[in-house]
Amino acid sequence: MAVDSSRPIPIICGPTGSGKTAVALELADRYPIEIVSADSRQVIKHLNIGTAKPTVDQRRRVQFHLLDIIEPGERYSVRRFIDEAGQTIQDILGRGRIPVVVGGTGLYLRALSEGVVEVDEDGMGLRERLQREMDELGPEVMHERLHKIDPQEAARIHPNNRVRIVRALEIFFLTGRTKSELVATGAYKKSDFSFEYRCLAPPREQLYGRINDRVDQMMADGLLEELQELIARGMKEGIRKAGVIGYSELLDHLDGRWTLPEAVALVKQNSRRYAKRQMTWFRHQAKTSFFPDGSSLTRDLCLG
Repeated sequence: MAVDSSRPIPIICGPTGSGKTAVALELADRYPIEIVSADSRQVIKHLNIGTAKPTVDQRRRVQFHLLDIIEPGERYSVRRFIDEAGQTIQDILGRGRIPVVVGGTGLYLRALSEGVVEVDEDGMGLRERLQREMDELGPEVMHERLHKIDPQEAARIHPNNRVRIVRALEIFFLTGRTKSELVATGAYKKSDFSFEYRCLAPPREQLYGRINDRVDQMMADGLLEELQELIARGMKEGIRKAGVIGYSELLDHLDGRWTLPEAVALVKQNSRRYAKRQMTWFRHQAKTSFFPDGSSLTRDLCLG
């Protein structure tokens, strides 16, 4: 099968527990694909069960990239992600295969599809505030605000393009510099590829049920035992610093803060809250197609 490298790279996204890996495996049975992971938790070595990392058998079915890169507690920057993801995509295309980006980390996906200025996760609250202002004031008012700050960028953006207006304002408020200035100086990093979002969005109650069931399965698969083994290997502080849902709550249990049932209940609650935040982010992305389940997504996506 010939690969058309000019076509947009598909991004399969969705909240935790929505079934992204299952979709990737189904696509791998039909097309010569390789997966570029966009998951800030799965880049961490050793944290396998609690991050729902692909199993050995799943990795035999399809090649996954950008897994197991850093040690617990080590920083993995967004700029490093966009560099390594871009090179990986280029390599996959060079082998005559099809790259598919799969993940739920909004910061990584935004870096690929929109470009990135290096910021940390704390900046995400600013975007939520700007989005609320966009909903309250409307795109014309926000576009005029941008025009006063960065007239060059405002001239490039249609007054009704809510996503790009918010992003340009966000860049200015996070960095103190306009996007136009950052582009001119090379500080604004953008991928050489174009991307197309497809988002798994199961009904909320169904998604929350899946999340609860998955946490129970993780416990049955030995999540607590995995954590205890890593602590015995001297990784406790790194895991604490990583702040990954599942591991953080169980660390608190082992430190005597929670009983085990209380810790498991917190893992479920925090996972559901994380999924809700993810869906809020995905709904604000331009040109995103939403699908209630994996079968409808795979029917819609033709990679031939």
